[in-house]
Amino acid sequence: MKHHILIIDDEQAICSSLHFALEDEYEVMTTTSPSIGLQYLSEKLIDVVLLDWRLGEIDGLTILEKIKRISPQTAVIMMTAFGTIESSVQAIKMGAYYYITKPLDMKELSLLIQKGIEFQKLNRQVQWFQETLDKVTGYAGIIGKSKAIKQVFHLIDKVKDIDTNVLITGESGTGKELVARAIHSQGKRGNEPFEVVNCAAIPETLLESEFFGYEKGAFTGAVQSKKGKILAANRGTLFLDEVGEMPLHLQAKLLRVIQEREVTPLGSNEKKQVDIRIIAATNRNLMEMVSNGLFREDLYFRLNVIPIPLPPLRDRKEDIPLLLDHFLHQYCEEIGTEKKQFSSEAKKVLFQYHYPGNIRQLSNMIQYAVALSPERMISIEDLPPYLMDNERITQEIKSDPKNDHKSIIIPIGTTIKEAEKQIIQRTLSWCNGHRQKTAKILGISERSLRDKLKHYRT
Repeated sequence: MKHHILIIDDEQAICSSLHFALEDEYEVMTTTSPSIGLQYLSEKLIDVVLLDWRLGEIDGLTILEKIKRISPQTAVIMMTAFGTIESSVQAIKMGAYYYITKPLDMKELSLLIQKGIEFQKLNRQVQWFQETLDKVTGYAGIIGKSKAIKQVFHLIDKVKDIDTNVLITGESGTGKELVARAIHSQGKRGNEPFEVVNCAAIPETLLESEFFGYEKGAFTGAVQSKKGKILAANRGTLFLDEVGEMPLHLQAKLLRVIQEREVTPLGSNEKKQVDIRIIAATNRNLMEMVSNGLFREDLYFRLNVIPIPLPPLRDRKEDIPLLLDHFLHQYCEEIGTEKKQFSSEAKKVLFQYHYPGNIRQLSNMIQYAVALSPERMISIEDLPPYLMDNERITQEIKSDPKNDHKSIIIPIGTTIKEAEKQIIQRTLSWCNGHRQKTAKILGISERSLRDKLKHYRT
C-alpha cells in the first residue's frame, strides 16, 4: 500500500511537476486550493503534505495551523522561495516537520519525504501508546472506563482471592470468559490451572467423561486413561461456560463434587480429592429454568454465591471509542498493515448501532472493516452491509415528514400480545405497507413478520 502525499501549491506547474516526479513511489494528490487540500485531509489518511509558504494572498502558516488541527500526525514540509532562519524556526514551532527552499532539489525532497514518513509512523505509534496509557482503563485485559464496567472491576477485585463460587451472567458476547479469566489470573490461584468446559459445545454423551475423566477400558474406545477437567483443574479454577445447557443428571453429579470435594473417574472405584474453585457463566435465566424444572435449585444456589452481572454494550456506549481503537490496532497488527483510521461518518454509524451481539459483534465488525478496506481511512462503505441498512433506516426515520406521528401510545393494562400487535400494525402502516423495511425497523425477519400478520388476521 502506497503512502499518501498531498501537494498544496498555488502554481499548477509545480503541482504537475511534483506529481510526475513522485507518482511512481507514492499516491499523490495535488491542489492549488487550500480549502480543497484541507478537505482531502479530513477524508483521507495523509502521510506527508508539501505546503507552499505563500498561496496567493493566503499565508501558508495559517494553513499549516489548520492542517495540524485536522491531522496532528501528518508530517508537513514547507516549500518556500523566501527562506530565512526566522521564518523556518517559526514554521517548526508551529508543527512543520521541515522546510525546503525553491527551486526544489528532488534528491533532498525525496529524502525529506522518506524521513517525514518515518517520523509520522513513530508519532502515530507514540500517540497510540499514550492513548492506551491515558485513556484505556481496565482490569486484566478488560477494556472500559464506564460506570457499568467499573462496577464489574470492583466485583472482580473483591472476589479474586476468595474461594467462593461465582456466577457470571450476561448476554452473549459480553465477555463472560474474559471476566472469569481475570478473576482467576489476578487471584491467589493465578499460577494454577484454569480449565474450561463449554457445556453447550460438547455432546451430552461425551460431557460426563469430559468432566470426570475415565480409566482405560471403561467403555468401548477408551484405549487409555484420561484425566477429566475437574481433576485437571485441581488447585486452580474450573470454568463452566453456558452452564444452563448442562443436562439434569450431570447437574446432580456436579453438585456432589461441590459438596464432597472429590471425584470418581468413569470405570474406577477410587475417589480422588480435589481442591477447585468453580466459576460458572450463562446467558440464560437460571432462576426461571429452576421454576420450569430445567435446572436444579440446590445447584443454582451452590453456584450463585456471588453473582456478577455483565452489562450489554448498549449500556456502556462510552467504552465504544476505546474498544474501537483496541480492535483496530489488534487487527491491523495481525494482517501486518499500518494502523488504519475510521472516517467521521463511519464512527457515527458505529457509535449509533445497538450491538445485539455485544463486544464479540463489534470485534467482528472491526476485523471485517480492516480486512476489506483498500485505504487506511475506513469509510462507511467498508463496514458490514447490515450496518448500512440500519443507518439508512435511521436517516429515513429522521428525515421523513411523518416523523412527528410515529409514536404509539399503549395504555397501562394492555396485554403483551395486544401491544405487539399494535406496534407491528402501526409500524407497517408508517412504512406504507413495505414489509422489508418494517421487519428491519422491528428487528425481526420478514418471515417472522409475515407469520405474525397472518396470525393477527385469524
